[in-house]
Amino acid sequence: MAITLNSGFKMPIIGLGVWRMESQQVKDLIHNSIKIGYRHFDCAADYKNEAEVGVALKEAFTSGLVKREDLFITTKLWNSDHGHVIEACKDSLKKLQLDYLDLYLVHFPVATRHTGVGTTDSALGEDGVLDIDTTISLETTWRAMEDLVSMGLVRSIGISNYDIFLTRDCLAYSKIKPAVNQIETHPYFQRDSLVKFCQKHGVCVTAHTPLGGAAANTEWFGTVSCLDDQVLKGLAEKYKKSTAQIALRWGIQRNTVVIPKSSKLERLKENFQVFDFELSKEDMELIGSMDKKYRTNQPARFWGIDLFA
Repeated sequence: MAITLNSGFKMPIIGLGVWRMESQQVKDLIHNSIKIGYRHFDCAADYKNEAEVGVALKEAFTSGLVKREDLFITTKLWNSDHGHVIEACKDSLKKLQLDYLDLYLVHFPVATRHTGVGTTDSALGEDGVLDIDTTISLETTWRAMEDLVSMGLVRSIGISNYDIFLTRDCLAYSKIKPAVNQIETHPYFQRDSLVKFCQKHGVCVTAHTPLGGAAANTEWFGTVSCLDDQVLKGLAEKYKKSTAQIALRWGIQRNTVVIPKSSKLERLKENFQVFDFELSKEDMELIGSMDKKYRTNQPARFWGIDLFA
């Protein structure tokens, strides 16, 4: 099952996010995911495991496990490389051992002090606050992103963590429209206005953190997971599915792409088994009533400033 992007390319509606995957686990996780049926992998320079992903992909191609053209690979431009977009993209391609990317995203709508291509540091000032570069506009960054398409390095380009205002601006100044806006959205943080705005204007929404971060964000940010909510537990019992499968199916029925992450084989399988049932209109509305406007991914913990304030 796939969504056709405004660039004309098809994006599988479920993918595997590789954030916080341990380097030694990456190869087995990617190979097992491909065997399960995953054809979409969501990477980022900041995840610091592109090289390991590249080794895994090359082995998958050379062994005949899968063909390059059958996979959809996303990676992202880090904040400190906004002034070095082409070099950063080439660095990611080299690490991933790929000739082209299916999708390249601006990871966050902020440029920070450059620390060297691909280093993905979040440089802090003496005050302990993220050192934001005010000389590079998002429009300048986007012009370089568009160049990547004309150079044949990237098939589709997009944005990530953009709100309605920034998405609107990007649509206004772009020659090549953003194909995707990847945002945190899940039953506790539904962001219906942003999702509908993007979809109305032909921008596909990808839900990172589609399970509300679960254990990973609880560990890092002390947040609460929607998977423990009694509403999802009740629906899981009704449909004979897990709460994670209910949350993912809800995301899919909103026409959003979902990219859950897991390092456990059984969870990888479970997360992919969401195409053999459908939530009723009433149950979609029931989950809709769960919204708490509750963000679980909180980079302010590392940056000393809340960019979402």
